[in-house]
Amino acid sequence: MTTIPVGDDLRTALLACLAVPRWADEVAARAPFASVADLTEAARAAATPLPRSEIDQAMAEHPRIGEKPRGTSQAAGFSRAEQAAVDADDADLAAAIADGNRVYEERFDRVFLIRAAGRSRREILTELQRRLTLDETTEAAIVGSELRDIALLRLGVLARQWQDDSVQETEATDSPAPRDTRG
Repeated sequence: MTTIPVGDDLRTALLACLAVPRWADEVAARAPFASVADLTEAARAAATPLPRSEIDQAMAEHPRIGEKPRGTSQAAGFSRAEQAAVDADDADLAAAIADGNRVYEERFDRVFLIRAAGRSRREILTELQRRLTLDETTEAAIVGSELRDIALLRLGVLARQWQDDSVQETEATDSPAPRDTRG
């Protein structure tokens, strides 16, 4: 069983997934959710599509690919885990991504964003190079889609945590009460 929070607890969790207050408010307003699938569908619908102003708002929370996220927030923790890759220590790849980030920022005036979870640095570099050839409108649409995908992945991580918390609570309440053995 998964216990999905409601109210401010849910809104705070949602903002760690996607730093767009309108999105978090819209999803939280639909609580309580009967299932993680219902929550995920509400989150997907509320983020499809994200307008340019919300893309810019959300981008302020995302570090550059290849840079260590700073801080101890839940969003920074998500970014650290998402950017862990098997080839993360490859200095040549790191330099190529840093160069690509610089060119991308000059071209699009924002950091390059990609769902890094499950991708190697080589795959990220290839996609960075491909996206440098796109026009602004196409690239902005891709960034919005990537933000949504990242948010949904993060919601999945939270759902597993909420499930673990709910299992621990159930186990604690299912254990027999200590018997009074005094007399």
